[in-house]
Parts: sequence; structure tokens; C-alpha cells
Amino acid sequence: FSDIANSVSADYGFWLGDAFASGGSVGYDHKKMGITARGAWESAKRHFRALGVNTQTTPFTVVGIGDMSGDVFGNGMLLSEHIRLVAAFDHRHIFIDPTPETAVSFAERGRLFALPRSSWDDYAKALISDGGGVYPRSAKSIKLSVAARQVLGIDVAELAPNELLNAILKAPVDLIYNGGIGTYVKAGFESNAQVGDKAGDAFRVNGAELRCRVLVEGGNLGCTQNGRIEFAQHGGLIYTDAIDNSAGVDCSDHEVNIKILLDRVVEAGDMTLKQRNDLLASMTDEVGHLVLTDNYYQTQALDVACHRPLYFLDGQQRLMQWLEGAGRLHRAIEFLPTDDEVTRRRGQKTGLTAPENAVLLAYAKISVFDDLVASDLPDDPYFNRSLSAYFPKVLPENFATAIGRHPLKREIVATVVANTLVNRMCATFVNFLAAEAVAKTADVVRAYTLAREIFDLEPLWDQIDALDHSVASVLQLDLLSKLMAIAQRASRWMLRRRGKATDMPTLIARYQPGARELRAHLAEWLPAQAQENWQQATQKMVDGGVDVDLAQQLSALEFIFPALDLIDLSESVQTTLAFAARAYFEVDSALGLLAWRAQINRLPTDTLWQTQARGSARDDVYAIASQITQAVLTRYPGVPDWAAQNAAQISRLCRLLGTIGQQNADLAPISVALRELRHLA
Repeated sequence: FSDIANSVSADYGFWLGDAFASGGSVGYDHKKMGITARGAWESAKRHFRALGVNTQTTPFTVVGIGDMSGDVFGNGMLLSEHIRLVAAFDHRHIFIDPTPETAVSFAERGRLFALPRSSWDDYAKALISDGGGVYPRSAKSIKLSVAARQVLGIDVAELAPNELLNAILKAPVDLIYNGGIGTYVKAGFESNAQVGDKAGDAFRVNGAELRCRVLVEGGNLGCTQNGRIEFAQHGGLIYTDAIDNSAGVDCSDHEVNIKILLDRVVEAGDMTLKQRNDLLASMTDEVGHLVLTDNYYQTQALDVACHRPLYFLDGQQRLMQWLEGAGRLHRAIEFLPTDDEVTRRRGQKTGLTAPENAVLLAYAKISVFDDLVASDLPDDPYFNRSLSAYFPKVLPENFATAIGRHPLKREIVATVVANTLVNRMCATFVNFLAAEAVAKTADVVRAYTLAREIFDLEPLWDQIDALDHSVASVLQLDLLSKLMAIAQRASRWMLRRRGKATDMPTLIARYQPGARELRAHLAEWLPAQAQENWQQATQKMVDGGVDVDLAQQLSALEFIFPALDLIDLSESVQTTLAFAARAYFEVDSALGLLAWRAQINRLPTDTLWQTQARGSARDDVYAIASQITQAVLTRYPGVPDWAAQNAAQISRLCRLLGTIGQQNADLAPISVALRELRHLA
């Protein structure tokens, strides 16, 4: 139908040409690429990483919904040679293989996939393990072997087909992979009538009844949203169908935008249609890689948010309230919790589930996108790199001018920037900082981009990503959270000190070299106690399996953050960064500010206000230290002279800090201490 639609488009001279409908004879064949299933498999791999299982090396049990002739199911069941498919069904048959041999069953699934219009009945019966078989759903009843009953976790010897389907859905397996049509999971409080899929009424299950560890939705609408939430609240790992099967749509988006670009090159006479078609085909693998990268990072953002549910909860509530107030969200329609429900969960020390986070993530991206399109950011030449990053590398290398004239240039820039930022910083970041700094979305995006570039955070993120299966998933999420924290603090600094700065290259050139210089000389310039803390933090990561170089870089971020203040300070007092940094760290050591920051880090962050208060207190320590250092450099021969003349105050502050350290973490005494500290500036 894509070819027919595109021929109509061409007949009418419609501007999209054969980009009107993606996936035709001259386009990306989703089934051949297996792109939708591969995207869903990114979700599966991430869920299993959280369980400490590598799906590509370790056998795991699966229940499947679909058959091998289908794109999403067929491709999906060939994405690991270690799948132990113990049961599956489609609208015709029920397949049971209690103890499959992974290599044998993988090969047979591959044979079925290659057949035109195959069914489970085509599966070689001799290859099915003892006690298994293929049964028509039209049968009156199906007798189950002991082996079949064991793998399904039931003790009934004979079941009607619909009863067996219900048992299969409730089987105690590692994964349910849905690649079929229909809605199979609802919430306990939902009726079948509310689901609206009569074909599954006789065997549909509730989320709380599922005994699988992971559920992946390669197919659409396999669960109701309430069913997903219920499953997640009972410990199951699940995102949403929109997350799991987004790769197909993403691939189509790339195809359409590439065709729009290349058709203008063809119209200009710089390429023939055949050359365009050949180029499209040659980029298939890279387009697939770009798409799957989106799947990887989108699921990562969800896991980071779920890793610290209470930390994010206030920001999530505030984001939902803001979106509702702006007319961009209706919580009830999207099954997002009311404020009363958020309060209840906070009291129970729980937060949003992954399916709820998935919806909020989408709304955050849409909101950021809309705001960016309405701003001048997509016209900023600095963000042309985001435009180029959207396309396979061969295109910006050969058609940079044409890319710059793409009719949807602004929308592509806004899409890429919103997607990458929200994936890295989670759904609440932009709304949180925009509200805190009374800034526009574009200002927050620029501040974040400056922070990322100045502190060279992207290579660190990439190295953490590379730790998949090398370290515990929890540690990996901790490291990602650590980078998010430094990015947020640096972004806040940029918003407060540089406001609506738009000259990105100039600001990066101003701060990046100094941040790099401080990192390079940290071992020389840090006082002994700070050095010890740095090494302890490094060793803790190394003990968890992190490479020592990466561990050193990550644990150094706390000490490199003052670079922003130090660069401004060294310029204002007309000295070198080295001199200013040594003085700063001497002041830091004399006042025991390392211990001050440790006390501040003990403050709770259970609510948005607590999070903001802790962040402000921490920022105040850095700012006051910089102000004191400036006073030292302009009024005293050196830090020892300043310390001697202010010995009484310093001693009093140290005693105050000692008193605070003996108490439970509380903002009030820390605020008093900060006021006293300011008197030294």
C-alpha cells in the first residue's frame, strides 16, 4: 500500500513525493530490518540487565504471543540464541515446549520465519521436547503432560484452550514477549468491557496475576495502562508499548526526512533518482543504529527515574501540575496519579512506576520540543550539529548545504535536542530549572549544553554506558545519577551567572579550557584531606568494577565544579587559574568546607523544596568560598595571613560545624552556619 499511496502522491505533485508513505519498494523494509523487534529487544535487554542477566549469553524462559510469520514476533524470537520458548500462541494454535534445547529451537524458529505464512503447526514435532506439542485453539480440551504442567506452574491435567491460554499468561517465566494483536493484561479493577477487546475476554489476566519477571510489548495494546501499572507495582519490569515498539515509527521518520533531503538534491540535478535509491539502501544499517540508539537511551532515562523514585516524585508532580495548567496534559486520560495519589505514594515511600514515567517522559519531550520550535534556538548555528547528528554520517559529509536548507530543519533540531536532553536528564529537569531560575526552556537547554561541553560530560556518559554487564546495574544507575547531578548544578550556575547567554562558542571557549586545566592538575592543587576523599571515592567505584581511570574522573567532578567560579575569579583579580585554584583549595581546607558539603549532602531530598534547599545551600558554599578567596587574593599576602587574622571566627565556625555534625541532618543550623561563613568574605 505504501507504493500505491506514493504513486498517488506523485500523480498529484505532492511535495513529499515517495516520502508520503514510508517503507515502500524504495524505502526501509521494517520486517527485513527487524527494526521494531530490535527496538523492543532493547527494552528486554535493559530489563534483564537490571536482573543481572545478559540475554545474549544466558538462557532464559519465554512465553510468546504471536507466531513466527509475523514481523515483530518472528524477528523478536530470533534476537537471542538463548531464548527458551516454553509456550506461545496466536489466533490459531497453542505451542508448548517444556524443556527446549536453545540451539535446536532457535534454528527451527528461523526455519519457520523463512517460510511464507507459517504457523505453529509447521513446527517440526520431533524437535519439541517431551510433554510438549502444538494444539489447535478450536479443540474442546487439551491434555497436559507433567512437564507442561511444571513449566506452566499448574497442577491441572486437562484444560479448555482458553483456560490454557490464561495459564500460559500466568506462567512463572522470565519473559512474556508480546508480538501479537490483542489486549491480554488489564488491572484487577478494570472490567473486560472497559478493555474493549472481546476476543480476549475469556482468558485475559490481571497485572497482579502475572508471574513473569519481565513483559515486553513488541505489539500495540498488549496491556491496558492500568494493567501495566498494576504489574509494575507488584514487582514486574515493564515499560509501555509506545516505548517498546517505537523503533518502527522512528525508522519511518528517518526515512521520510532523508527522502525530503535527497529529493531536493535530485531536483537540483546533483543526483539521479537511481543514485538516491542506491544511497538510501546503503544507509540501512546506520539508520537502524540511529533508531536503536534512541531506544537504548529512552529506556535508560526510565530506569534512572525509577532508580530514585522519591527523589523525582516532587518534580514529577510539579511537572504534571504545570502541564495540566498549560492545557498540555489531562492526567485522568493518561492514567497518571492525582495529587492525592502522589501524597499517598510519598507516604508509602513509593513513586511513579515505569509505565507512568514513560507517559510523563513523552509529555516532557513534546513540551520541550514545542517550546524550542517557538524559540530562536533552532536557528542558532551552534545547534546545527544536532541537525547533522540526526542523519547517517554520509549525508552531512556530502550534503551539508542541503541539510541546512531542509524544510523541516527547525523541527529536526528541536526534536534531537529535546530527545537527547530529556533522555540524559530525565523528564523533570527542564521544568525544574525553568521554574527555579524563572527561565525559558531555550535558556535551560543552552545552560545544560554549556555545562555538558565545559565539563566534557558526554565522553563520561559514553563510558558509563559501556559498563553494561560489567558492573551491577544499580551502580551504573548511581554513576549516571552522579553525572546528572553535576550537569544540573553546572546548568543552574550558568542560568544564574550567565542568564540568557546565547553565544555558545564564546562561553565554551571561556570556561572549557579552565575546567580541563583544573582536572589535569587536581592531584597537585588539592589539599591532603580532599586528596584522601577523592581516592576513597575512586576506590569505592573501582571495588564495584569500574575502570580506575573512569572512577577517578567521576569522583573528581565534585572538585572540578568550582572551575566556573575560579575562572571568573582569576580574571577579576588578574591572576592565573593555578594561583587562584591553590588559594581556593587552601581556603576550603582551612574552613573545613569539605565537611560542610558532606553535612549538606546529608540533608533529605524527599520533596522538591528539600531538593531545592539542599542545592541552594551547596551552591552557597561554593559561592562563599569563591568570595572569600577573592577577598584573600585582594586584601592579604596569602591564605595563612588571612587565616591568622580571622582565627577566632574560623575556630568558632569549626566548632559550629562539629555541633551540626552530631545532630540529625537539618537545614536550619546549616543556614545559620552559612550566614556566619559569609562574614568572612
